[in-house]
Amino acid sequence: MKPHAPVTGFIVDDEPLARRRLRDLIKDVSWLDCVGEASTARAAIAAINERPPDIVFLDVRLPGLSGIDLLSHLTCSPAIIFTTAYDQFALTAFEVGALDYLLKPFGRERFTRAVERVRSFLENEAGPETRDRAREVLTEGRLTRLFVREGGRIVPVPLVAIEWFQACDDYVIVHAAKRTFTISLTMTDLEARLDQQAFVRVHRSSMVNLDHVISMEPCDGSRIQITLRSGTTLMASRQRSRLLRAIGR
Repeated sequence: MKPHAPVTGFIVDDEPLARRRLRDLIKDVSWLDCVGEASTARAAIAAINERPPDIVFLDVRLPGLSGIDLLSHLTCSPAIIFTTAYDQFALTAFEVGALDYLLKPFGRERFTRAVERVRSFLENEAGPETRDRAREVLTEGRLTRLFVREGGRIVPVPLVAIEWFQACDDYVIVHAAKRTFTISLTMTDLEARLDQQAFVRVHRSSMVNLDHVISMEPCDGSRIQITLRSGTTLMASRQRSRLLRAIGR
């Protein structure tokens, strides 16, 4: 997509008031045009595949097929902005990608921020992997990779390459291959989607990949010091140290 080209949007939502709200917000964005809408996934699939828009504003919960199921029936790869009343981990995961989500009820400022983000992504040549990325982060089950921002790009990081995670308020710092990335997730939400045989919480603010641990040594009598392959050392909490001792038996 060329910079500053008109951007087309398509609305998929079973609530008439929600569709009207989105139409009104789209009208106020000079570079964005609404080219259609649908109240069900099946109607949306036919319309989107026939005349692919640049952006689809997609409700997660729809009658019949869900918004997530809809993705697997598309033959094109529009950018997806999910709209939902449910704030779940899977949706929070879009904060690490070029896609976005709008948590109902959302305001004009949040809407503008979302469409500007996706517009920037489109101008940097969105590829077919967009649809696959959306399906992966929204599907329940364990993650095998994370999508992170690196400069102006979105890149996948395999979990096997990640040494440890560091919690900082409502976001997490990913430490992988001597690089760090920031993702907008809580440690609790992230932990729920990881293989807990491989990733172990050693402190309220840190979680390690056991495959990158080279040693665990007692320190000050009740706590364990963990050394990673990179040379990084982390101190486990007293409670987590008891768990680590059980793992080592």
